[in-house]
Amino acid sequence: MSSHATSRIFVIGGTGAQGMPIVRSLVADKKYSVRVLTRDSSSPRAQALLALGNVSLLEGSFADEDVLREGFRGCDGVFINIDGFNTGEKTETYWAIRTYEMAIEAGIKFFVYGNLDYALKKSGYDSRFRTGHYDGKGRMAEWVLFQNEKNSDRMGAAVFTSGPYIEMVISPLTPMQPSVEDGVVTWRVPLGDGAVPHVALEDCGYYVRWLFDHPERSNGMDLEVAIEHVTYADMAAAFEKVTGHPAQYIDTDLDTYWSSPDLAGLVDAPAGYNTDPNDKSTMSFRDNFTGFWNVWKHGIITRDYALLDEIHPNRIKSAEEWFRREDQAGRDSGKGSLWERVQPENWSSDSAVLKSSADFRTGKL
Repeated sequence: MSSHATSRIFVIGGTGAQGMPIVRSLVADKKYSVRVLTRDSSSPRAQALLALGNVSLLEGSFADEDVLREGFRGCDGVFINIDGFNTGEKTETYWAIRTYEMAIEAGIKFFVYGNLDYALKKSGYDSRFRTGHYDGKGRMAEWVLFQNEKNSDRMGAAVFTSGPYIEMVISPLTPMQPSVEDGVVTWRVPLGDGAVPHVALEDCGYYVRWLFDHPERSNGMDLEVAIEHVTYADMAAAFEKVTGHPAQYIDTDLDTYWSSPDLAGLVDAPAGYNTDPNDKSTMSFRDNFTGFWNVWKHGIITRDYALLDEIHPNRIKSAEEWFRREDQAGRDSGKGSLWERVQPENWSSDSAVLKSSADFRTGKL
């Protein structure tokens, strides 16, 4: 038995899009119990987690040392995924560091940091690719693994690096929100011939569970995941094949993209909605997501798909496979087919996959 084996895990970010399937996976067979930090324990997402069993809720903010100490108390594992759209880079940097330090002090055995690619570094520090909500996490993931080189005997650590959820391509209020134009499902994004390493939320639960199940291997690991690198021409073809309804991708220049009615009002807003817009370090929504699209357009990010096949042999491996599964799941749950779900008249706040979108960028720090 590894000295880093855990049984009770404190989760920060558990009510988010990624956190929900991760908590479900951790408690599915009752091997682990989970304490979820939430700003609102009465929210539908928090209550859905509580109903799983082996889940308790702690109300408060991760940006509060007293709350963090209460969260760590009695736990031996931590999964932390700070919402960078809430915090911005500066605040995430501080609290990622402080959470790691306090976890060691509290006697946590294994620490998993929810991450995104350090795009700026991977581009060779070319500011065309600076993406605040990615780089803010990526810097801290490297810091966590660097600390782990000295501290691994006391507390193990791993990094879980995800990416744009494929669920975002059928969701409102995302950078790749679809439209329906003359009966054709359409993605107008500035991607060129690039490809996005989309991630399936369902698989996130499996991968994070694997990190906790195998600390003897995962200690010190940065597990970078995706379904596949998806071109949007291929994605449109897959959607059409699965649904029987026409779909298309239209490459769009950045000026046109940012002038669209759904994005024009956000152009100059801070990417992190609780940040100070007058702080020179604060990225605007436009600057942040211009870097985001440049990263995918120019192929900055890679994945080791052979490793992912080894770790998760039954992982979702293509956009078509995900569309097929999601279409059936929607029908079974009463949400409707994929075709029905992308019709704007069928959208509600519950349709938004991102918690920051569902909250209309108003969540407390």
